Amino acid sequence: MITREPLVLGNKSLKDVTDDICRIVETVPGSKFWALLLSTKMLFLVYIISQGIIVAVGMGLQGISHPVGWGTDIITFVFWIGIGHAGTLISAILFLFRQKWRMAIARTAEAMTVFAVMVAGTFPVLHTGRPWFAYWLLPYPNQRGPLWVNFRSPLVWDVFAVSTYATVSMVFWYVGLVPDLATIRDRAKNIWRKRIYGALSLGWRGTARNWNHYEMIYMLLAGLSTPLVLSVHSIVSFDFATSMLPGWHTTIFPPYFVAGAIFSGFGMVVTIMCLLRQFIPNFKDYVTMHHMENMNKIIMATGLMVGYAYGSEFFIAWYSGNPYEQYIFVNRAFGPYGWSYWIMVTCNVIIPQLFWMKSIRRSIPAMFVISIFVNIGMWYERFVITVTSLHRDFLPANWGMWHPTWADLSVLFGSFGMFFFIFLLYLRALPAISMAEVKPILGVGKKDQGGH
Repeated sequence: MITREPLVLGNKSLKDVTDDICRIVETVPGSKFWALLLSTKMLFLVYIISQGIIVAVGMGLQGISHPVGWGTDIITFVFWIGIGHAGTLISAILFLFRQKWRMAIARTAEAMTVFAVMVAGTFPVLHTGRPWFAYWLLPYPNQRGPLWVNFRSPLVWDVFAVSTYATVSMVFWYVGLVPDLATIRDRAKNIWRKRIYGALSLGWRGTARNWNHYEMIYMLLAGLSTPLVLSVHSIVSFDFATSMLPGWHTTIFPPYFVAGAIFSGFGMVVTIMCLLRQFIPNFKDYVTMHHMENMNKIIMATGLMVGYAYGSEFFIAWYSGNPYEQYIFVNRAFGPYGWSYWIMVTCNVIIPQLFWMKSIRRSIPAMFVISIFVNIGMWYERFVITVTSLHRDFLPANWGMWHPTWADLSVLFGSFGMFFFIFLLYLRALPAISMAEVKPILGVGKKDQGGH
């Protein structure tokens, strides 16, 4: 008999679980929460105002120019889409594999997915320079004559892939919330809280028929979400891989992008969980060191996959015998933007390997710092792919440099304000841990149950 760490600490009863999780929603937030909410709101306002100015004045406010026509908007779009992958992986794939350690972190990871995709969706629309014509991307009968959606373009595939991923992720997240919303409805003392949560809980009564339908649809949505984890970032990678530009047209991009997305997504989950464990009472009883260690192992494994992809890119460039391809990769590592390449390698490949040491893998300060480095490195990965492949064209006369402006920095940091502002609102309005999933695993872990 193998002894494992408990998945829920503190010898909780069913009532304790309900009280602990509902307390976050039912109590009035303190001054620290309001200060944090105000800070993220101000950063969100910076994002809205700066994007409004860019739309009104033009894309020239950003650093993009010839030959670097893709800049902060596309880099940060791919970054946020990647952040959204960990939630669906934790919720859907680990659910299908019956991994019970996912129960306490799945809800917040799903919410992170939804909010990250919301942030990501704003970037390609605004990058077009004329967002009021964004509806032209949709195939519908129109009066524009031969002007129609080019279904051969991966940019159009993005529209369908990301919108499908966002829709399924939101439905999957919401369906999982229904039993817990009914619990908050039944505990509500204010008539308006009771009505609002009553409407959101869709008439849930907890009957055997309710649970049967719930488990069936949750399984179906998990099965539907699983291929989306692989398809969405593969299609995003086609934005680059289907071109003929040296540094972009490479077949390793789809699996490389998916591994990188899971890598960065888990990095953000670890960052958020470290903060929630620190600032929300009793949260560490449900998100234990066992949960954190498992996520750190996934970060370490996907970091090795990403490092393998970096090395294989150089090998294939050499093996191809194409002088332009070879030059791009030498320039990427040792050219004017070489500093960004080595930041990427250090943050994504070298630093996560510290998780081989158990003392670091189970240290909250250490994993928090490493998770920050992971996300810095993954943003720079997208920077390296985009900018270093564009800034030196086939002819030296077309060479140029990309320099970020105040507009680039405003939308980059402002997007984090948007994400964390919505996330803080979620923490106060909805249960951050699934009571319906945590209660069945109380006491699990003291003896081997398999798959924990």
